[in-house]
Amino acid sequence: MSSADTVTVDSTGTSPVPGAVRAARNGVAVAFALNGLAVASWFSRMPAVRDGLGLTAGQLGLLLLAMSAGALCAMPTAGLVSQRLGAARTVGVGTVLVALGLTGAGLAAGLAGSVAGVAVSLFAFGYGSGICDVAMNVEGASVERRLGRTIMPRFHAAWSLGSVAGAGLGAGAARVGLPVGVHLATVAVVVLVGTLVAARHFQPVSATTAAAPTPAGRRRALLAAWCEPRTLLIGLLTLVMAFTEGSANDWLAVAFVDGHDLSEAAGAAVFGVFVVGMTVGRTAGTVALDRWGRVPVLTGTILLAAAGATLAILAGSGPVAVVGVALWGLGASLGFPVGMSAAADDEEKAHVRVSVVAVIGYTAFLAGPPLLGLLGDRVGTLRALLVVPLLLVPTLALVPAIRPPRAAARADRQRDPVQPT
Repeated sequence: MSSADTVTVDSTGTSPVPGAVRAARNGVAVAFALNGLAVASWFSRMPAVRDGLGLTAGQLGLLLLAMSAGALCAMPTAGLVSQRLGAARTVGVGTVLVALGLTGAGLAAGLAGSVAGVAVSLFAFGYGSGICDVAMNVEGASVERRLGRTIMPRFHAAWSLGSVAGAGLGAGAARVGLPVGVHLATVAVVVLVGTLVAARHFQPVSATTAAAPTPAGRRRALLAAWCEPRTLLIGLLTLVMAFTEGSANDWLAVAFVDGHDLSEAAGAAVFGVFVVGMTVGRTAGTVALDRWGRVPVLTGTILLAAAGATLAILAGSGPVAVVGVALWGLGASLGFPVGMSAAADDEEKAHVRVSVVAVIGYTAFLAGPPLLGLLGDRVGTLRALLVVPLLLVPTLALVPAIRPPRAAARADRQRDPVQPT
């Protein structure tokens, strides 16, 4: 493992891992997977929703804004809620909203044909997902510290596996003509029940949470986190990586249907290729991160994502474009989970820092859909995705911010031996 990125359990690094931590690890992985199933189930049916509601690309982008707005409304206080209630209860509350929103969006789009109904449901879906996102990442970072090795990307790999399942089920549902409302309502029930069971295995409220200060003190801690340069830089990096991932989630199926003349089912399958790439990257990425460290690994994956996205968009051949999609997913896989791990390096401040980074990162989901949708009205949805590689290259300058503070201090002392310790 790189000395810059070592995760320790205690001062000796030899503490045994209790069974409760392993159970929490499994519970967090299941919660991530089911959240991914819910999100991908919605996005895999985007072409059907667009056609059913009669929307242009720009109008569809504005509709997706409701989901992102819900997430952003939740995230500023999600860290405080998680600190107060504990991750398990917070995830439970958030998943109830996710299930209600997913069901409502499917019924409003498939049966009522109501744009307003879909928008309200997507807001609830986004709000619940935003609460879950912060709480799951805080719990995942806590489990990672207690395991003593990098595991956060594998939690996000579980999310991607859920996305693969969601994309596959969505493609199958589209092929057999299953109504959107029936499909999404069924998924919502599975996600709700499974997540509530998984959350029961989360760790109990930690000592640091139990000893947290008054509500006013927690609010002051949140405001202080917004003034930390490292936290803000991690947030900006996470924003670009969220845009890289989210643009594919939002638009890849539609872009390949419109730009490469594929069927709706084939477009959903291409989206599945992307999430398979994400899953492979997040599963194998833990080994790479432990061996080489955050900075070199993330630098390489960002370059890979930029090259893959460019190939997917500009390739004249369908099979070559699909290879680009796989590389895009592989390269985009580690940015978000590594950003969350970096934000949670200090367990005592993890709740508020993860909340800050999540808010900044999810701004990509707020601005991305309408930006790409409106741009797609002018140049085509597929060509609009060229924004992704154009943003990735300058983002390389932000990568050093993810180095753990203590590791950065050691590096500074090595460069300047007279620096006081």
